[in-house]
Amino acid sequence: MQYDYGDPSRGHSYEYFNFFLSLQTLGYDVTLFDYMGELKALGKEGMNQKLLKTTAEMRPDVALFSLYTDQFEAETVEQMRQYTRTLCFFHDDTWRVEFSRFWAGHFDFFTTPDVYGVQKYAAMGLPNAIDFPFGCNESLYRKLDVEKKYDVSFVGAWHPYREWLIKRLRDAGLTVHAVGYRWPAGIVEHEEMVTIFNQSRINLNMSNSASWDVRYLASSPRALLNRIRSPKSIEQLKARHFEINGCGAFQLSYYVEGLERHYAIGDEIGIYLDPDDLLKKVRHYLNNDAQREAIAAAGYERTMAAHTFRKRFEHVFTRMGLSNA
Repeated sequence: MQYDYGDPSRGHSYEYFNFFLSLQTLGYDVTLFDYMGELKALGKEGMNQKLLKTTAEMRPDVALFSLYTDQFEAETVEQMRQYTRTLCFFHDDTWRVEFSRFWAGHFDFFTTPDVYGVQKYAAMGLPNAIDFPFGCNESLYRKLDVEKKYDVSFVGAWHPYREWLIKRLRDAGLTVHAVGYRWPAGIVEHEEMVTIFNQSRINLNMSNSASWDVRYLASSPRALLNRIRSPKSIEQLKARHFEINGCGAFQLSYYVEGLERHYAIGDEIGIYLDPDDLLKKVRHYLNNDAQREAIAAAGYERTMAAHTFRKRFEHVFTRMGLSNA
């Protein structure tokens, strides 16, 4: 998708910034097929037909997919494999289990950010999974020479659990700057987001998985309803883990299994374990400038050494036998 959730008012999508632009920057000849835009213009059948026709004419080395819901026909993807190799990025297969399992078999290769994903898929008879955690486009996420303006910031979509956590911090006397979709301050452009990361002493990375914390569930009927309805009950590694660190900024994140494979906890990234620990950690790091800045510097060095999309795509294309593509 060219735009976030196919909605131009929300700005460009994650895939546009981090896959399309990263590949362009790395020197690949890459064409964006904006399937949500084509879907609106041509309908589902027309979009699928155009995709197949485009692939047959271009015969690219690889066709990269980032699925949303039911926009594609499995038959279309299968037919494309006559003309190219196909790769699908799975971002949420820890909780979109049946969706990912269905689609995995229709592609030549597919990715997983799940720490156990490659082994899980192999046990299902799907051996072409590629370990692909999120990463950092270093041309977009970078250090800026700006002064610290915010004690605590959060950039991301509004969620009732995130709102509850931020309210707890504010009720404790802390100032939190929150921006993003459905927050009162609204969406910020990409450049402003990067500036906020650099201007913040603490950048929060807060989960949007549904919480069973009794205090949260009792905070409003909306919180309880969201918990009951939400399929997101498992924490997962997200792009923000790499993006904040790629700006040389300090990050205080929720813990997810496997995070320690990418960053040394306490040395390259800060974590909190629960709402009470979040409050303690925010106060601790605000009062310990040298420690906070050392963690941010080490996290930046680790990101540039191991977690750029140059590294990610080198790994993927080698695994696909496309190392000379």
